[in-house]
Amino acid sequence: EDGKKKKEKESKSDKFFSFLMKCLETAGITFSSIAILGVAGIAYHKFYASHVLSKMNEAFENGDPAAQLAMHKKTHAIAGDLPEDAFWVDRPQQKLLDDIISGKKVGSYYLVVGEKGTGKTSLILEAMKKVGGENVTVFDAHADPEIFRIRLGASLNFTFNEDYIGSLFSIRGPRDTTALLDIERAFSKLEELAMLRVAKIHRPLVMIINNAHLIKENEEGIKLLELLQQKAESLSGSGLLTIIFNSDDYWVYEKLKKLGTRLEVVNVRDFNRAETISALKFIRHRYFPLPKDQLTNEHCHQVYDLIGGRPQHITHVARHADIIKACHEIIDREKTWFLNQCGLLGSDMDDDVMEEGKFSVSAMLLMKEFVDMDRERMNTLITHKVKSGHVTTKNHADYRDHHLPELPLWRSRQIMTRSDYIQQYDNLNIFTIDSDSRVRADSVPMMRAFHEICSQPNFKQLLDDSIQRVADVEALERTREIVAKDLNLGSNYQLSKDEVVYEVGIVKSQKHVELHGEFGDGIGDDDDDIDDEDDEELYMEDVDRRATRKWWKRRMAGFDMTYL
Repeated sequence: EDGKKKKEKESKSDKFFSFLMKCLETAGITFSSIAILGVAGIAYHKFYASHVLSKMNEAFENGDPAAQLAMHKKTHAIAGDLPEDAFWVDRPQQKLLDDIISGKKVGSYYLVVGEKGTGKTSLILEAMKKVGGENVTVFDAHADPEIFRIRLGASLNFTFNEDYIGSLFSIRGPRDTTALLDIERAFSKLEELAMLRVAKIHRPLVMIINNAHLIKENEEGIKLLELLQQKAESLSGSGLLTIIFNSDDYWVYEKLKKLGTRLEVVNVRDFNRAETISALKFIRHRYFPLPKDQLTNEHCHQVYDLIGGRPQHITHVARHADIIKACHEIIDREKTWFLNQCGLLGSDMDDDVMEEGKFSVSAMLLMKEFVDMDRERMNTLITHKVKSGHVTTKNHADYRDHHLPELPLWRSRQIMTRSDYIQQYDNLNIFTIDSDSRVRADSVPMMRAFHEICSQPNFKQLLDDSIQRVADVEALERTREIVAKDLNLGSNYQLSKDEVVYEVGIVKSQKHVELHGEFGDGIGDDDDDIDDEDDEELYMEDVDRRATRKWWKRRMAGFDMTYL
């Protein structure tokens, strides 16, 4: 019995020990699994962070991750017998942008500003091509912050942790956040990469934000621009990153100037006469390599006289067989665009479209001021002639460059009597505002359109009628009227109370007195005494499309013969 009891105790202790060992084994397995999972998670996290930096580093190596250079068609290598760089325009801004993008200039960020079509993007991509895209990334801005986020990620080769496996075990979604927070995260990773690369190559990274004016000027867009400027200020000051903003519109400069301490502005303007001739011959040879299709200096001067030195227009004209016709079409297109956006509605303007009427009147007032300034100084917009003996000859050496009339921004607002419309005109490429807050016509073709509109018969009357109609409608909204029934001009009402007699009558305004005289000046009150004349239609340009061709011939004459 004692043996049996002893065996039972031993069996119980063995079972307990076996149970305890199994528990320890299970605990060990569980702990080991958790430890391995933790180590694996930490290792994956470290690997993922390193992988993100490695992918982002590839965006700044030689290449073109955003495919911007591939879309840059301009090249110095041209076919034919023309030597390389023979007619290439060496613009003063090119050397500065070359130094910025190559990393020679450190400590600032830049705003490249100029009118649409002046060649800002071409200058930037040309400088980027010289370094082979190394250390540089570029992308186009967008009005939607979500699309801006995606384009920023594509240029940096950054996926915003959307491919992070750890998000599979998270209750929240892979991107339960906003676009601005994602952009902040992207710049945080970029800062880490910049510290590593700058330590090796001793040059800052360069980020180019193209078409920055496409960011909307609303609360969300201003927050985005402020975020970008904060990063530009801090990273440029530390020599890690140089950001280049490329914009067509003035409002971007206006916003950046408020907080900008390291901001530098690069102005890109139109070609002068000599640069236009060089560019025309260069582009013409690319599309028409035969000698018979080449342009003479005379043709190039005529093109510059008509449309100025806007690279966008020059490229368009050089591709056409009839370059003079192409110039006239550009001017006609600019005039049509302006009239479609700001055409006057006259005295019959409906009161429901008062805002459009004010918008048009303000634009026409500023346009008329520029035309008057240009006519007073007699700017040579077309062929300048000098007399040699008894023969009038063309001396292109005496030709001057285009200098469009301009006004300070504050004065332009005074003329328009509105301060809020000028930004919309800038967005519509009607007027432009430069970094010195000077306002002028957007281009030479637009200035020519201004002259032709002001040269229309009865234009001043149409403008005065529109101004008067706006004033009348505003007066009706501000005043209350008392209607006196059957009270004609020259008649009186007699009101009596307590033997006190009051007389009420109608008095002509000073304007009517000057036009028609007093009641007893022989001007009859009956409508039959006034000769009714058919109202003449007032137009801002000829309605018949064929009649617009008359301007083509007039534009080729002297300035005083064309518009005065």
